[in-house]
Amino acid sequence: MKLYLKIIAFFIGTTSLFSQSRDNYNMWYQYLLNSKLNDKMSLTALSQYRSFDLAYDSRLFLVSAYIDYKVTSNISPAAGFMIVLLDSYDKNNNKKERVEKRPFQQITMNDKIGRTSLSHRFRVEERFISNPNTFIMRLRYLASFKIPLNKADAKQTLYGIVKDEIRMQMTKDDPFDSNRITVGLGINVSKQSAIEIGFINQMEERKTSNYFHVGFRNKFDWSKKKKTE
Repeated sequence: MKLYLKIIAFFIGTTSLFSQSRDNYNMWYQYLLNSKLNDKMSLTALSQYRSFDLAYDSRLFLVSAYIDYKVTSNISPAAGFMIVLLDSYDKNNNKKERVEKRPFQQITMNDKIGRTSLSHRFRVEERFISNPNTFIMRLRYLASFKIPLNKADAKQTLYGIVKDEIRMQMTKDDPFDSNRITVGLGINVSKQSAIEIGFINQMEERKTSNYFHVGFRNKFDWSKKKKTE
């Protein structure tokens, strides 16, 4: 456990060196809950906070939830809703606050390459943004790899994370929105919980943002509770 704490401290400590550089180095905190509702349906809820510095200079806060339905063991369509509070700087170095309401639909396909889990996610978003009022329809494709780092016959405590997501805007002349690459490490602290730390690079049309990521995830099975009632 001491090793895990040292790794986390290294990632958090490193961010303080770059906290004064907006867009180049930012923090990304996240909590994710996933719960099985029954044999076919599950709920995923997400809360996320991003800042220009270690924690105080807010950049974005969001809450999101969606329910997916397992069509087969590998294919799950889903629908959900997200609320986003955006705090960005304008060209005069003043904060500009915006609110975004975002319904979305997606389909996820899971596969395995040896012991590595591979996930493909296709998402369609309808983005309603205030200040000024703007509508953007966006398409996203995410490829995600979860790579076990322990030997096959050992307790599976550590895993690697590699993700690449491309996002395209369908209501603008230039469809490219951004490309996001994530590399990180996951630590299973229990059967239901994991801590994830890593680095995120997001390339947009006119700028590139880098984030240090710290996340915590929980997994539950609420269907068992219903069966015992």
